[in-house]
Order: sequence, then C-alpha cells, then structure tokens
Amino acid sequence: MSALRRAANPSRLQITHHVIARAFCSKFGITNCSLSDTCEKSLQMGGHVSCGHSVIYFLGVRNLCLQSRTSNSNGEAADGFLDVDELPVCHKVDRLPDDVDDEEYADEQGISRDEAEVSKTEAANSSLGSSETEKDLYHSDEVRGKNHTTPLFKVIMEAPWQSVSSVLNKWVEGGNHLGRDEVMTALRSLRRRRLYGKALQFVEWLEINKRLNFVERDYACHLDLIAKVHGLQKAEKYIDRVPESFRSEVIYEALLANCVSTSNYKKAEEVFKKITDLALPISIFSCNQLLLLYKRFSRNKIADLLVMMEKENIKPSLFTYKLLIDTKARANDITGMEQIMEAMKTDGVEPDLVTQAMVANHYIVGGLNGKAEATLKEMEGEDVIENRKACKLLLPLYASLGKADEVERIWKWCESDPSLDECLAAIEAWGKLGRVEDAESVFESMLRTWKKLLSKHYNSLLNVYANHKLLSKGKELAKRMSDNGCRIGPSTWDALIKLYVKAGELEKADSILQKVAQQNQVRPLYSSYITLLDQYAKRGDIYNSEKIFHRLKQIEYSGRMQQYQLLLEAYVNAKAPAYGFRERMKADNMFPSKQILAQLAALDAFKKTHISELD
Repeated sequence: MSALRRAANPSRLQITHHVIARAFCSKFGITNCSLSDTCEKSLQMGGHVSCGHSVIYFLGVRNLCLQSRTSNSNGEAADGFLDVDELPVCHKVDRLPDDVDDEEYADEQGISRDEAEVSKTEAANSSLGSSETEKDLYHSDEVRGKNHTTPLFKVIMEAPWQSVSSVLNKWVEGGNHLGRDEVMTALRSLRRRRLYGKALQFVEWLEINKRLNFVERDYACHLDLIAKVHGLQKAEKYIDRVPESFRSEVIYEALLANCVSTSNYKKAEEVFKKITDLALPISIFSCNQLLLLYKRFSRNKIADLLVMMEKENIKPSLFTYKLLIDTKARANDITGMEQIMEAMKTDGVEPDLVTQAMVANHYIVGGLNGKAEATLKEMEGEDVIENRKACKLLLPLYASLGKADEVERIWKWCESDPSLDECLAAIEAWGKLGRVEDAESVFESMLRTWKKLLSKHYNSLLNVYANHKLLSKGKELAKRMSDNGCRIGPSTWDALIKLYVKAGELEKADSILQKVAQQNQVRPLYSSYITLLDQYAKRGDIYNSEKIFHRLKQIEYSGRMQQYQLLLEAYVNAKAPAYGFRERMKADNMFPSKQILAQLAALDAFKKTHISELD
C-alpha cells in the first residue's frame, strides 16, 4: 500500500518523511541524516540489554523486618483499616464467573498500567493483542464480536492446569465441533484474561494433535505465547520448529513485539536486523515497535529510523504519528510536536480524538492554555451531543484548565444517561477541581444505576481521596469495596499506597506494598514502587531508596531511566556522594540522560568535599 501511494504521489510522502526526520535531527543534534549513514546505523544496531537480566550492583541492602499489624476478630487492623490479609486479592485464576467481562477483568488486574512514565497511548498499544499495533494473530474479523463464553472456552477455563490436554481430548471425542472460529474465539478470550499458560497448552495441543491446519499466524501465535510464558530464549528456539515456508516476517514480528514489551533493547534490535538480513518485508508494525523502544530508551535513534522508513517506502500509521507527537512533547519541543501534526495532515492521516486529547494535554502541561482550549473546541465539533464520544476525554481536560463551567456544561449533557466511562471521567474532573462532594455524588449515582461496580470504578474515587489526603474516607471506601466483593488488584493497591503516602504515612504505605508483593502472584504496579521511591528520595533517605530500587530490579521493573534519576535524587538530597554510580549504570547497560549527568555533576562536588576532609 505504501509503495502504491508513493508511486501515485511520490513527492508528498517524501516531503512528509523529511519534515519529521528534520524535526528530530534538529532536536537531537543530528546534522547529517544521509540515507547511506542511516542504513548503516539502522542495520548495525547495538545497545542496551534486557532490563530483566542486567547485573545487579547493589550497596548494602538488607530486608527490613516490617512489623505486621494486629487484627481484631473482624479482620480490622488497629488503625481501623481492613488488614491486608483480609482483603480479597488477585491470585492466579483457574476459573472466573461467566458474567465477568474480559476487558474489565484485565483492567482490574492493572493491565497496561505498569509504566507511570509511559503515555496511555503507548501503554495501550505496546504489545500483541492491543488495538492499533496488533498484528492480528487470529485473522478472523467475525471472531471479534462474538460472545467470549463459548462451550470450548468454558471447557478450557474449567480444566485443571495439569489436565488441559486430556480434557480437550475427551471434549473432541464427545463429538463436539472444533472449527477455526471456535479455536480463535477461545484463544482471544484466554489472552484477554492473561491466562497465557492455558492458552499455550491449548495451542500446543492443537499443533501436536494436528487439530488445525497451521498457517504463519498460528505459528506466530504459538511463538508469542511461548515468549510470554517461558521467555524470549525459548521463543527464539521455537522458530527452528516452524516449517521454513511459514517463517515469514509475521513470525519475527511476534518475537520483536515481545522483546519490546519486556524492554529487551539489544534483542529487539537483533530481531529487527534479522528481518532485514533475511530480506523479509519491513512492516510499519515492526517500525512502530522500534519507535516504542527508542521512545523509552534512545530517542536520538528515532531520526535514523524515520529516514530508513523513507528509503524503504514505509508509510507512517496513525500510531506512528501518536508516538512521534508524544515523544516531541515530552522533550518539551511543542514546535516540533506541531510540525509533526502538520506533516500528519499533509500525509492525509487525520488525528483521532485520542490524538487530539494528547495534544491538548501537552499544551496544558506546557502552559499554552489558549492552544489547549482551541484543541478542545475542535474536539467538541459543532455539537458535542452529536459528538458524544468526545465527552469522556473533554471532562478531565477542561478540569485541568480549571474550567469548572465547561465541566458543568458537558456533564449536564451526559448526566441524564451517562456511560460508565463518562462517570469515571466526571469523577476525575471533579477531583481535579477540588469538588470532592460532586465526585462522590457521581459515584453514588453509579451505584444506584448499575447493579455491581468493578474495582476500577471504586479506584476512581479512591484516587480522588488520595489526591486530597482524605485518608479516613479512603479507608472507608476500601472496606466498602471488600464488603461488596470487589476483586482487589494492583490498581487498587496502587491507589491505597498513594493514599497513605499523601497522608504522610510513608512507612505504612511501604509495609502494605511489601506485604502485597509477598502474598500475590500478580505483581504490584510500577507506579506503586515509584511513588515510594519518589518520597524516599525527597527525604534524602538513601537506605530505603536503594531498597525500593532493588525491589524494582528483583521483579523485573528495571531498565527505566526514571528510577535511576530518583535514586540519584536521594543522594543529592542527602548531600552524599554516589560512589560507582556510573559503573552501576554501565553494568545495567543504561546510558545517563542529561538530567542524570547534571545530578552526577552535583554529586561530584560532594565527593570532592568528602575527600578534602581527609587531607
């Protein structure tokens, strides 16, 4: 498609690529983005190593003996809050009620919310199985709208983990139909619930018993599940088992996506190079995966990748532009962001509401309220009632601008018959405006309208309480969640930890996180640890900052610059030298950012002072 468009109008695409590439070249000091240089740089890639396998260089960290709270007979702790042991937590799930929606379950488990420094757009599209970047491994459009609780899906869900194959054998022997649509529907449902282990057993059973004529996307799906369950090394070895005629770019794209989702920088670039070495087509999906990687870890490589895309006639997608817009804005280059928006329109790609909302948010962060408001009016269109889907985005953005009258105006249109998403947006908006009672009113209205609310609905109000340091109200709401049988997952724990931290009870928040991490098989969110690390750093508490930093590495939340910056901040605030910190970063295959270099320069002054005292 991109080649045809270039042939029809080659100059337009070429101009678009050059505008984007020049924007990045100028920002990151790249003065000569020649095609020959770019190809060599892009195809001879090297750099960071997997965040989950870096060498741990840790100074004097020991486990803390945190005192557990005493509980009364009702399960309440001495402070009146329900004890962690008594709250229903999310363990590995064999079976779920039929009325639990897949996407809602995934949201309750904190899926796609692990990275506080990653935009919502990126987080929602960072792996196979997401919307815009998805290489659809199920290739059946009819499957998407079907009921997920099919007989086959129920059989797999109810099967014990160790007996999936035998249960499936009996099911087929009973004369039950096993067509491609049934298989893909079951697989999609298992993956959406993050039951990758059972999904893998199902796919292996299909392949071994030849119950399905495997094509390239079936092999790619199998590889993807192996990577998620057993890791990248075994997934890569599986490629040797794939018939050579089916080793297309789709297979390697599945591996590439898993490298990126696990932040394995070096392996991701190796896989991309493998695609080019095998002369397989380079798709926009592969390029977007590298953009995700470079956006997090190596923004100076983005310009090279864009020029390589131009040479290979790879047309940017809407998601490509979203990534580039967000990257420029996060580098405080609003002019560059606007240039990319113009290039996007020149290329005939219209920004969707999410893109416009992202741009408006960056304007607000940059203090350009006039431009932000103009963008919001553009999102509204001539009649917001006709453009109802924009309301859930507009409410919190107008609140960020401090426009209480605009929030009232839009909520008035929604209030008579709101959707759950609009209610959540309204709670967030009223919370931003400090109108806690209005947020509570929306929540109580939700309880009256819908029979049962999910954890994420309680979490929206819990976050409002946390932001306004309303500890007692937050505890009461958490107990209410438990009493109403809500599943307490990582997102709820994240909100509770923030609640305690903002109320000044940092040690209590730390003890909750440690206990939750020990008791649950679903790991806490990255942001939960960062909330604690940020507070310890502000205190100049090196010991506890190192402790949290070490925990992040233990559970493979590493390879992110933010945690290094916060750890260094602890040393700066303690006015203590961080001996060997550059070596630690080098051992972890991390390269200092400008902010970290500035922090290290400040710490060098402390080092000289300490040495001078010895003279």
